[in-house]
Amino acid sequence: MTTPRRPADTRRRVAVLGGTGWVGRHVRAALAARGDDVLVVARGPAAHTRPHAFEPLDLAQASRQRITALLSTHRIDAVVNATDALNATDGWARADEDLEAVNVALVHRLLAAMGELPWRSRVVHIGTLHEYGDVPPGTLIDERLPPRPAGAYARTKLAGSRAVLDAVRAGPADGLVLRASNVCGPHPSPASFPGKLVDMLRRALATDEPMTVVLTGARRDFVDVRDVADAVVRAVHSRATGQALNIGSGEAVDIRTLVRLFVTSAGYGTDLLDERIQDVAGLGGAWTRADIRLAGRLLGWRPRIGLAESLGAMWSAATADGPLQAEA
Repeated sequence: MTTPRRPADTRRRVAVLGGTGWVGRHVRAALAARGDDVLVVARGPAAHTRPHAFEPLDLAQASRQRITALLSTHRIDAVVNATDALNATDGWARADEDLEAVNVALVHRLLAAMGELPWRSRVVHIGTLHEYGDVPPGTLIDERLPPRPAGAYARTKLAGSRAVLDAVRAGPADGLVLRASNVCGPHPSPASFPGKLVDMLRRALATDEPMTVVLTGARRDFVDVRDVADAVVRAVHSRATGQALNIGSGEAVDIRTLVRLFVTSAGYGTDLLDERIQDVAGLGGAWTRADIRLAGRLLGWRPRIGLAESLGAMWSAATADGPLQAEA
């Protein structure tokens, strides 16, 4: 017999898997600011993890038994899965087995480990809006839309999300899946488009050459990483369970507008840009716009940071950080 669910306002002991990565570091900070005890789990430490407990672990290779022991030793009662097979310098062109190892197999081992704990635990799994696949331009993507991902990345992310939802509905754990749209904001992964924009602007300024950017006709939903972290904290402490919630800005922005807004938010003119139009394969369809009303109802969440503010903060953080580093 499982233990009763905790009240929504109880302080938790939370393990953030992938807690040194772009999203994970903001989730860790937001949980700590709320007063939760945070354990960061990743392959190696980072300077920004020093105030918090840290457990070095290669999650892609860790056995179910090793994960169970970690959760049990630290008496973890909530897990945030912020791991992602794209957290590397080679971007989204990863081998299918790498995507499967992190986005699917790890999730199954984690869920099995949580099921062995003698207390009821909670999982918040960060998925992606790309799990829905290609949709017609103008579509407001809500949670009732049947997912039809096309590429290997989105397919494996969907498999991980479904594993969480199936386990939560059938097993002793509570939890939610948060399907995040494209993320922007401070400390981007170098593999991400925002991270590449930071690198391109740095190189252009260092060489006094134009900032050459390949633009597509895509229009995508971008949400600040700190708003994603806020949604995760609310999900950790919510009583809602067994559902997928969309997390985004609720707006679709064309890529040219995004690029120009980044440059001007960084304090430079758009004459710095050398814009080239070309079709480029992406992780999902050419249009994304999240319907975020369900997250508003269940979590009391809404995005608070506008795109210009987010991009400006991204550049400010990058100039303070020095060169972008691959995530651990």
